[in-house]
Amino acid sequence: MTTQQVLEQEQHLVSVLGSRRFLEMEGLGNEVPFFIYPYDPEDSLAVAAAKKRLKNKLKNEHGVTVLEINLYDLTVEMLQARGVWERLLKLEVEQGKDALLKPLQNMLDPGSKLIPAIKERLDAASYDILFLTGIGEVFPYIRSHSVLNNLQTVATSKPMLMFFPGDYKQSGTSGSSLVLFGRLKDDNYYRAFDIRDREA
Repeated sequence: MTTQQVLEQEQHLVSVLGSRRFLEMEGLGNEVPFFIYPYDPEDSLAVAAAKKRLKNKLKNEHGVTVLEINLYDLTVEMLQARGVWERLLKLEVEQGKDALLKPLQNMLDPGSKLIPAIKERLDAASYDILFLTGIGEVFPYIRSHSVLNNLQTVATSKPMLMFFPGDYKQSGTSGSSLVLFGRLKDDNYYRAFDIRDREA
């Protein structure tokens, strides 16, 4: 994306996310209030800067509070709390990244470990919109479709926007799929809306 396109999308997000219709979750047709903002991984730095400005504008111009949960930061905290972080770093050096896959998938299982940790943060915070970030950094240990499926049990009272470095392909015939980094098919997920198509 050009700088101009990033700024245009940022302004679109301010308008949509700051609107009463969005905040009150109108027009969803009984679907969960989950939205995805897909972007080219090459634009990660520009999107990160735009996201920071977006949070400030929502607060200052609309009085809207955003709670951001970065999955990478959260998982590091969880592993440090369990006292295994240093051991995992050593394992990676000695045996490579592949050796971490199974242990991390077990320790960070979305249903039994990750979602309860997210719920704790949601319960402790006062917010209007949840931003979910750090998706690319936790792949393949945690897959976004699995997070979304499990998140439905704890986070449907407020709208949620996932910042997704890749494509969100929606099709009436084959369903919708999350394609991380534009190359790795994460899996099908049918219940989220592309925020770029949303009107204020």
